[in-house]
Amino acid sequence: MGAEMTAKTLPRGHVAMLDLTARELRDRLAAGALDAAALVEACLDRIAALEPKVQAWAWLDGDHALQQARALDAHRRSGRPVGPLHGLPVALKDVIDTAKIPTANGTALDEGRVPEKDAWLVERLKAAGAIVIGKTVTAELAFLHPGKTRNPHDESRTPGGSSSGSAAAVAAGMVPFAVGTQTGGSVIRPAAFCGTVGFKPSFGAIPRTGVLSQSPSLDTIGVFARTVEDAALLAEVLYGHDPADRATALAPAPRLHAIATTKPPVRPTLAFLRPPGWDDAHPDTHAGLSELVEALGEQCFEAALPSAFDEAAAIRERINLAEMAKSYYGYEKRGRAQLSEEMQGALDRGKAIPARDYIAALDWPDVLYAGLDEIFERCDAILVPAAPGPAPEGHASTGDSIFNGLWTLCGTPAVTVPLLQSETGLPMGVQLVGRRGDDARLLRTARWLEGLTGETEA
Repeated sequence: MGAEMTAKTLPRGHVAMLDLTARELRDRLAAGALDAAALVEACLDRIAALEPKVQAWAWLDGDHALQQARALDAHRRSGRPVGPLHGLPVALKDVIDTAKIPTANGTALDEGRVPEKDAWLVERLKAAGAIVIGKTVTAELAFLHPGKTRNPHDESRTPGGSSSGSAAAVAAGMVPFAVGTQTGGSVIRPAAFCGTVGFKPSFGAIPRTGVLSQSPSLDTIGVFARTVEDAALLAEVLYGHDPADRATALAPAPRLHAIATTKPPVRPTLAFLRPPGWDDAHPDTHAGLSELVEALGEQCFEAALPSAFDEAAAIRERINLAEMAKSYYGYEKRGRAQLSEEMQGALDRGKAIPARDYIAALDWPDVLYAGLDEIFERCDAILVPAAPGPAPEGHASTGDSIFNGLWTLCGTPAVTVPLLQSETGLPMGVQLVGRRGDDARLLRTARWLEGLTGETEA
């Protein structure tokens, strides 16, 4: 068989605490059974051991991380309340502004850039007690030109993109979790290649103020973690409304973690789809998904996407390129010659898109989403591949986002769980997709599916 279901294979930390989940670490930190400084030191030791191979970090200052940790330890010892992420280190993709910490956006044109203000989500992390341990490598301007990061499972292979450093840092056990962004497949794909959980919320769930803007109609903040529960724990802190981001809405605070960790009231039902690009997927993907569908039995049925979805990839690219040509005009004007050939070509294609075609493309997300109604009426979540196969060899490309972009375009929440393994032992992700706004239910279903490996309770 080309692939088989397997328990997640995670790199083991030489310090026992690094084998704990983020939720377990949080509970020990809150109870005083573990100091934040000790946790940060363990993370820094692991980074020092593996960074020469993985190269996940764009900026790292261990002393600064330890200063934050010691201040949080003193806060807890004073008896004052602690936040939901108290003492937990988190890595941030280097397109997220951090006050007094470099944010270079993966381009030489921003080398040495130090923002004066934290991004909205960074303020939320700090208020929750998280420690910003460092900034992780991104592809150039969060697009296609790869950064220096290597796949922790096989350094000859791509870690994916553009949130490559965030996915690799979590997969290598350097940090409990990390934050990234997705405009096409930049959370789900690297999570699948590196063997972590990757969660892309519904569009507009997490404010993007202070984050590099590539395509405002598509850009979405996402998270990486070792377990679905940990992803819910981190994402819940980031949800909110910011008037400066018109994609967000004033809404009650979500209960992602509480709902994700409850047992489903009834055994979930999944709809298995073969999306555009399925025929070209790796044989291990075909075999692995077939085995999973068979194992699910009556809890999974096969459905077909409406034919309109055949246009989804082209529509998403049209919106992305047209908006990117506008968003990155300043970079091109300031130093086109310092941009990669991939970026220059993309900007040229974006500028050539007629206004009528771009405006017409903006109507498609709601049209496509409406076509999912009949499927969602019969299931708790849609089951699809997270990537065409295991991480490809080489570093010239970050891989294909064909199985991710249509869900980014529709604005639906998506999560990948590393349930499968290729014949050569590389991780492969299984992607679940839910209704817009049904993020907590999707995470609960994903945690149930994660339990099929035997590592967590259903």
